[in-house]
Amino acid sequence: MATGYLWHELFGWHDTGTNTGLFGSNPAAGLQPLQHFENAETKTRMNSLVGASGLLEHLVPLAPRPATDEELQRVHRAAHVQRIREESALPKGGDAGDGLSPFGHGGFEIAALAAGGAIVAAEAVMSGQVTNAYALIRPPGHHATPETGMGFCIFSNLAVAARHLQATGQASRIAVVDWDVHHGNGTQATFWEDPEVLTISVHQDNVFPPDSGALDEQGAGAAAGTAINVPLPAGSGVGAYLDVFTRVVVPALDAFGPEIVLVASGFDASAADPLARQMMTANGYRQLTELLMDAANRLCDGRLMMTHEGGYSPAYVPFCGLAVLEALSGHQTGIEDPFDPIFSGFAGQELQPHQAEVIDAAAALAQQLATD
Repeated sequence: MATGYLWHELFGWHDTGTNTGLFGSNPAAGLQPLQHFENAETKTRMNSLVGASGLLEHLVPLAPRPATDEELQRVHRAAHVQRIREESALPKGGDAGDGLSPFGHGGFEIAALAAGGAIVAAEAVMSGQVTNAYALIRPPGHHATPETGMGFCIFSNLAVAARHLQATGQASRIAVVDWDVHHGNGTQATFWEDPEVLTISVHQDNVFPPDSGALDEQGAGAAAGTAINVPLPAGSGVGAYLDVFTRVVVPALDAFGPEIVLVASGFDASAADPLARQMMTANGYRQLTELLMDAANRLCDGRLMMTHEGGYSPAYVPFCGLAVLEALSGHQTGIEDPFDPIFSGFAGQELQPHQAEVIDAAAALAQQLATD
């Protein structure tokens, strides 16, 4: 089993400025300059830990290349692509589209490289060059809709890769699993009427975007039933996530029968994240990865590709990413998660009754998919 790994130093150069978390610094409003939440630290530190752990020697390096306008426009409106290009040429750059997602000069080129990196990783899996792959790319993508960027995302990287596989005949039936703590609204919007793409988003209820990712968002037309959302209550831990994947995600994959499984891998459901209130651990992500690998082995010769999304704890994201890559590659580095004794001991890590109610409703949607 070979695992591809894609990273480029330019992903660490995506410039989100000196915002105070989400907002531009403003002394009159008490907003002292700091960093944007979506800064380079979590990704560069994850890449550093992958190298320092020795795991890099057991991975197949993949080199990204920029996505072309044609590839981007399989998902995005031409006007959106052009606006990002024009703002990228400005001395101070621009914004993805919601006023909270800044990018610096040259941001278009880095965003296109991220989308192209997702394509490269997906093609490496489909061609058999590797069995599975992890694309550590930045900026993230799963909130970007066809019309605009938002939520720190400029182009919908995973969706661009999926559309590329379809357009080039490498795959037609594709499953997307999104475990980022925020709803994968952009990916869902892209495939809302495409019955050949299953989208499953497991996220914290109504954390971002507002009023997005409810159970009743299920796709339209011939694709009705191919969008499954699991809006977990705040405070959900490893027990809830394992139950979701066992009772909803894996049965839905079995029912759908994809040719490849694509994963939007955000680590912001972790217990250390500043932008959400869930309690996942690195070992929890390892277990989710193993469940997806088992499903992919059974359904599509192990073809599994992950694109990096959110996760805003520089201290903890690297350990979550390392755990996932250890599972994908089957190689254990011997580095233990130093935070696990704390996070795994939090009260409520086990599945709670109010969480099970939501999962029961989502499991019914997976069952319906199986009977359609």
